[in-house]
Amino acid sequence: MSDTAGRWGLRDDGRVRVHVTGASGFIGGHVVRELRAAGHTVRDEWIDLLARDRMRHAIEGCHAVFHLAALYSYDAPASEHERVNVEGTRVVVELCRELGVRRLVHTSTCGTCGPVAGRPATEDDEPPAYELAVPYKRTKLEAERIVLAAARDGLDAVVVNPTTPVGDGDRFPTPTGRMIEGVATGRYRGYLDTGVNVVDVRDVARGHVLAWERGARGARYLLGGVDLTLRELFTAIADLVGRPRPRFRVPYAAAQALARAGIANAEEVALARLPMYYSSAKARRELGYEPGPVEPALARAAREALDRAQLLDL
Repeated sequence: MSDTAGRWGLRDDGRVRVHVTGASGFIGGHVVRELRAAGHTVRDEWIDLLARDRMRHAIEGCHAVFHLAALYSYDAPASEHERVNVEGTRVVVELCRELGVRRLVHTSTCGTCGPVAGRPATEDDEPPAYELAVPYKRTKLEAERIVLAAARDGLDAVVVNPTTPVGDGDRFPTPTGRMIEGVATGRYRGYLDTGVNVVDVRDVARGHVLAWERGARGARYLLGGVDLTLRELFTAIADLVGRPRPRFRVPYAAAQALARAGIANAEEVALARLPMYYSSAKARRELGYEPGPVEPALARAAREALDRAQLLDL
């Protein structure tokens, strides 16, 4: 019997059965690989979150659920964000309670913890009120609150808050993947005067498993890596692929003007007002989370972005 199975008190075949929503997504795919590498039985079929009967069948008999399915977009309508991120999470929480799932790991976002001005945000912080006009941000915060309320009512649930994951497997891609592609292909000539916390997606996946095994009920854990200005991030990507470094600094006021003119994405600009820096000290302390260097992940991401762009040009 594995150590994890022993902790969960399993007495049958010693195998932990897990359902992962969003398994076809960027982080979800890596979480599935981590779980299977540890010997767990993983159910990862795609199911509409609001198809309650199908979801019930998928979750029934599972010891744990990892809920990663979400709409991560700055273009989709607010109603679709509400449907997937909020109502979908509500269904998963209700089914976990109904079926007696032993632990729910809910994937939120660092954006529910900040950013805050002048320092890295922590789990004790919250986002600026003006950012809640962005549907993705608002609905992810609402979904997280549904999970935390259920934890206060007795559901064994823990929340993880990834920062900006990069690496291989961002197939669709996410907004972050499109940004990397823009730099890697030379389309991005400038950079906005802000910053992000960047982390290897493989470290984020391991952080999910650590939160499942060691996290406190009702707690949330930022899973991040290193704080970088966009200039530093874009320079690293350009150097990895042999492109000229983007050299034009775009002040925030100029980005706002571009958004008003419809040239830049208004939601992305709204979220870039403050540097998006975060601390993973709590995850390090309580989970044993130790992210590695981000450069190898950036290299994998840039290589995939170039391959994807070449295929689209064929």
